[in-house]
Formats: sequence, C-alpha cells, structure tokens
Amino acid sequence: MTIAADNSTRLWTLAALAFWRRARRRLRAGPAYRWRYSGRTPERVLIAPPDLRLADPQIAMEIYYGRYPLSGHLVETGGQSPFQIEVHERGWQRSLHGFRWLRHMRAAGTELASANARALVSDWIAHHGSHIAGVAWEPGTTAKRIVAWLQHSSVVLQGAEFPFYRAFLKSLAMQIRYLRSVARELPVGKERLRARVALAFSALSLPVPPSALRSATRHLSDELERQILPDGGHISRNPMAVLEILSDLLPLRQTYANQAETPPPALMGAIDRMLPALRFFRHQDGAMARFNGMGATIHDRVAAILRHDDTDGAPLLHAPHSGYERLSMGGVTVIADTGAAPPLEVSGAAHAGCLSFEFSSGRQHFVVNAGVDTFGAAEFRPLARATAAHSTATINDTSSARFSHSPRFSDLVGAPLVGGPRQVSCRRQDGNGSQGFVASHDGYLARFGLLHERELTLSGQGGVLSGRDRFLPSGGRPARAGGNNDVVLRFHIHPDTNLYQDGAGRLVLTAPGADHWSFNSAEVAPRVEESIYFAGLAGPQRSRQIVLSFKASEIAEVHWQFERIGHREMD
Repeated sequence: MTIAADNSTRLWTLAALAFWRRARRRLRAGPAYRWRYSGRTPERVLIAPPDLRLADPQIAMEIYYGRYPLSGHLVETGGQSPFQIEVHERGWQRSLHGFRWLRHMRAAGTELASANARALVSDWIAHHGSHIAGVAWEPGTTAKRIVAWLQHSSVVLQGAEFPFYRAFLKSLAMQIRYLRSVARELPVGKERLRARVALAFSALSLPVPPSALRSATRHLSDELERQILPDGGHISRNPMAVLEILSDLLPLRQTYANQAETPPPALMGAIDRMLPALRFFRHQDGAMARFNGMGATIHDRVAAILRHDDTDGAPLLHAPHSGYERLSMGGVTVIADTGAAPPLEVSGAAHAGCLSFEFSSGRQHFVVNAGVDTFGAAEFRPLARATAAHSTATINDTSSARFSHSPRFSDLVGAPLVGGPRQVSCRRQDGNGSQGFVASHDGYLARFGLLHERELTLSGQGGVLSGRDRFLPSGGRPARAGGNNDVVLRFHIHPDTNLYQDGAGRLVLTAPGADHWSFNSAEVAPRVEESIYFAGLAGPQRSRQIVLSFKASEIAEVHWQFERIGHREMD
C-alpha cells in the first residue's frame, strides 16, 4: 500500500468514527435517552474548587452593560440576552456557553456582579437547560461549563432564593449525567480529558456515593496516562495544551486535598511532569515557543501556573517523547521541533514545522516561527501551518507535511495532518563548552527523494549559534527530477527585531536594550524578504525573513551562523 493510499484509508476511518460518534451523541440527546439524565438533585455544593485563570473586574462591568469580549471578539447584545442573539463566530459562542467568564464576576466581588451572574445562569437554564443541542451542549463546552459553575458557585448562589438554588443544582446534575454518558465515546484528545476532569471535579464538589468518586478518579487516571507523555508533553505536541491542561489539573489536585481525598498517582505524576515541560517551552521573557498550534502568550497566565512549581529549577534540555530539543547557555535560548507528526486523531492543530527552531537572547526574540492567530480568521490557519511559516527548509515550495482540507471531511474531522515525516531521528551532542543536536526527517523523501538533516550547535558561552543543513538522497540514490530540487532555508525574524546590512556587508539583527547579532552563510548569499507573524497579541503583523535559496543538485550542504556582536564593534 502506498503512503498516499494509507493516509486516505486512515482519514476515511477517522471520518467514519467521527460520524458514528456524532450519531451516538444525537441519539443520546433525543427523547429515548433524555430520561436517563433526570434523577436526584444534589442538596448543595460541598466545595467551590479554585480557579487559576486570570480574572479582570473590568470585564464583569463590560458584561453588565451587554458587551461580551470573548475569544478575541466583542459582541454587543443591545439589551438582549446573549443566549438568544445570533452570532456566527463559533469560538465566541463556545466561550459564552462555557461560562469561564464567571471568574470576572468573582473578581469584581460586588452584589451587582453576583446578581448579574445569577441572572445570566438563570437565562441559560431557561433557553438551553432542557434542550440538548447545538454549541451549548458540545461535550467540550459542557465540561467547561460544569467546572465553571462549580468553581464560581459561591458567586452565582450568593443571595439566591431557594427556587433558583434548586434549578441551578438540578441543571448541573443533568449536565453531569449527560457528560458522563458521552465521555467514553469522545475522540482521544483534550476534549475527552477535559470531560474526565469535569466529572472528577463534580464527584468531589457534590454529595455523591464513594463509588462515584472512585469511578471518576479511575477514568481520569486512565486518560492522563493515555495523553500525558513521560516527558510531560501532550500527545498533540502543542505547547498550548500543556498550559490548558495544567490550568485544570492544579485546581483539581487542590480540590482532592481540600476534601481530604488522596489524589490519584496518575494526577500527581502528570502535574510533576508537565510543570517542567511548561518551563521547557518557555523563552526567558516568559513567552511560549510557537510550535504546533501555539499562538500569542499571555505571560501572567503562564506565571500563575508556574507559581505552583515547587522545584523552580532550570528547564530540561531534552524532551524525546514530545519531540523537542532545547539549547540554553549565556542567556541564549534555542528551542527546536525534532519530532514526528502527532497521531492523526489529535493533529487538527499540528504544523508542518519539523526541524524548525526559535532563538532568543535575553528577553528579545530574534528567530521565530510564525505561530497562529488564536482568535483570528480561519483562512490564515493553513498559511500558519505550512512549512514556509517556520524557520526551517522547504523543498520545491512544498510543505514537509500535508493537511486534509477536503469539504467531505472538514465538518467531521477538521483539517488533520494526513502526511508528514514518519521517521525523525535526533542525536544529542553536548560537551566541550557547547550544546547541540543532529536531527533528520523523511518528510520530503517520498516526493523528492531527499532527507533533510539539520545540526544546531550553541557555543562560545552562548555567543555563537551554528547551523548546518544537509539534503541527502536515500540510500545513495539520486534525487528525483534530475536532482534539480529547489531548496529554501527560512529564518523568520520577530517583528520587534530590526534587520539591516552593515558597512561590512553583514546582516545584523538588533533590538533596543538587547544584544546585536550578525548572520552569515558560507555557501549561499542571504537575502531579506517580507514575512508575516501571526502570533501577535493584536493579531498578524508584518515581519521579515532571512532566506537562503539554492538547488540541492548544486549545493548539498549549507553552513550558517548567528554570532553575538559586541556594542563596541557595532560602534
């Protein structure tokens, strides 16, 4: 079976599974199943779990006046209920129905904010509480809402009359039963783990039999062991997933302790592995490296999570299970993608960025990947995921991995990565005052007959970053198309970094208050081109890139170097 046929078969299988799961969920939302979600209403909420996400009292006031700034979009309701107006932005809808914005009411700490929170919850129960359909009842959204209602129950129930108190608990119990019934059928990934976390929160926060807590704990443990890798990364290889999951697991650990219950070893182990992993992906200014779906970093959010890291040690340099390498010396940080594509089921946000890297010095980023515009237009996503948006090599203007954009599948499975590097090798080589690695991938082998090998070395007390890129025929066979493969090496420059050519003809990278760095290549004259940086806090920004272009038949190996320049030399 060819690779293309194998990819097609896997995609059809994934689509069939997604169709079956969707059909099962629709059946469970119908009249034949609905009776299963009724039952005993809990008498009270035993404990309100903590919430580590950042809160802003000003947003509570915006919501009071009918302005909802959610998922990067501001919607004004004009006095109408937000649960009745028509908004086409699905990310905004999911945020609205997920109720995580209740934390802003809690931060406001006023009776007005509490009354508004109660009114909005009552409104949701009236319009969506008994009709299991649409965005409001997507399993991932339902899981977020259950956790948010529990975490902020003290705000919602403050000053509540008995009828609302009972309606709140009755609706909460119904959502929990529904989520429990669909959780086992969710695809592997963050949504299934989020569902298991929500069910564990509910078993700890509401009066339930001991067997219910044991069951929730067991299912949570199984999912953590399935999804959290031995080095603390997530099976999706997305650094954002580590941050998101820790934001739920840390409060869950605290809730176990507050209820005098022993947290499961799988939960404790996952947290202990993921906190160092979060440090691994972080540059010195606190920003996360932009790989496989990571966009702009909200620095305070990362800092809030890392306050719970008791070790407070230096980050690891090697994450073999997640497929990343880190070089760190003399205030310089280099983070590189040296892993194969994630499993098809969790590759909806994965990028074709194998062997790409990011490079920062102090608090300034110099070489980056384009990242993603987290809340921006969907049409930018394919561009951000392409190899050309990463600081690595492309051959014949083609990405090293392919994505499914078929209309037949997009509604069911999104745009997973269906073809990419299968064999990615990496060998660490530290010593003699340097850190480095050599890695290669076969993402271009089937189409163009070439392996890409990259060597990165950080030396000179962090003052020199040397690179070597080789393009090797497999088994000594000649490359396809007569070996006339066009290779382009790209080094995307952060928008805050200045790039110019000095009197000696060198390309120089500078930034206010930061080191100066020169770039040179021994075999190919570099040129500067326009680029785009998707991961800006305010959305996409214009940037530039250093480009090395050549033919693999003429130049099989290219050496390049970034070198720190002293301020005196610059003068």
